[in-house]
Amino acid sequence: RVAAVHGGAALPERLRLYDGWAARYEQDVAALEYRAPHLAAASLAFAFPAPPAGARLLDVACGTGLVARELRRRGFHCLHGVDGSAGMLERARSTGLYRQLRWCVLGREPLPAPAEHYDAVTVVGALGEGQVPSAAVPELLRVTKPGGFLCLTTRSNPSNLQYKAELEAVLERLERQGAWQKVLAQEVERWERATSEEESTQGTGYISGVVYVYRKCPVPPLEEG
Repeated sequence: RVAAVHGGAALPERLRLYDGWAARYEQDVAALEYRAPHLAAASLAFAFPAPPAGARLLDVACGTGLVARELRRRGFHCLHGVDGSAGMLERARSTGLYRQLRWCVLGREPLPAPAEHYDAVTVVGALGEGQVPSAAVPELLRVTKPGGFLCLTTRSNPSNLQYKAELEAVLERLERQGAWQKVLAQEVERWERATSEEESTQGTGYISGVVYVYRKCPVPPLEEG
């Protein structure tokens, strides 16, 4: 199932696969020891300067709500989510973690939100080969408030290395243009279990991944005192 949704199938087929996977998704990623939701939420909470309870956050490609669960544990309560899979959205809705859930296929259409609307935006697990295109990253910036945070993840397994290079070129270009400042880029070795020997990092049985945290410019000045 993991290989299928990361493969070369056309978008409607991938969304159909996610719809069918929704009921078993959390069970499967638990078996893979998938750590991205925990790592991303912890990184964002560490970077976030203010108490997060009143912060409005958009969880893009929210899936069944794994990231929302981790964010709620860290004090984020005003959570909105979008996903391209109706099956995943149905599962996310059943958690009661989100104040708002909308259908959206990022990369094919704009996010259903006005400009500068969110204090933070997360994309965990969907920035990868055959999923959200790296060219969609500026749309994440559009809906983020100046001074707001963006937390993104991608995998570093062999079949995703070309995508990762393209993604990092986009991230670096936006930084050079002054669109945002890098807060964190952390490579994590045991991101999740590999689904094949070819994907394994140096025979460990795991793949690695990376968490990025950026802050949209202009960043508000620090308050004195």
